[in-house]
Amino acid sequence: MNVLDIIKKEHREAAALLDQVEKLEPGNAKMMELARKIEAALTTHVQIEEKLFYARIRASAEEDDQRVDIFEAYTEHEVASHLIELLKSGRRRDDALFKAELQVLGESIKHHVQEEESTVFALAHDLLGREELEAIGQKWEKARQKMPPTPAGERKATAKKSSSRKTPARATPSRATSARKSTAKKTAKKRR
Repeated sequence: MNVLDIIKKEHREAAALLDQVEKLEPGNAKMMELARKIEAALTTHVQIEEKLFYARIRASAEEDDQRVDIFEAYTEHEVASHLIELLKSGRRRDDALFKAELQVLGESIKHHVQEEESTVFALAHDLLGREELEAIGQKWEKARQKMPPTPAGERKATAKKSSSRKTPARATPSRATSARKSTAKKTAKKRR
């Protein structure tokens, strides 16, 4: 299956969960269950997407505007990850605040999906081609099978491990900027 079709499918599944949040009143017991499902779905999606899809596009991007589009997608993942961490932190004291944070996450994700499915998908078509998109799709499906949703107690350990990745997402903003500059320098050196 083409990786773009897989990504669209997962986007629709996450959007359906986020839409359910909007219909609930603050304090509804279902809100926490939905938050856990959203967090698990998005965390897995982002990890696979960055490792298999974004990394491949980034490696193929030769023009600055192409790299900017990819780094924008990484940054949007970073924002979503920060919002997910807020939800997981246990600091929630107010049901209305919790719902507001979930809604902001939903708005952020919907914006990201719109940008990704237009700009990043167009880049993927231009830079990778049909056969490679199919190959990435096969790798995605295998990776998905190896990454079942983790229990709540293991999620923080997974998030900490992912912060040491070479991709800029999940790093703190100052480290992310440094990582991007470092990656750009390495890419420029390789081309020379």
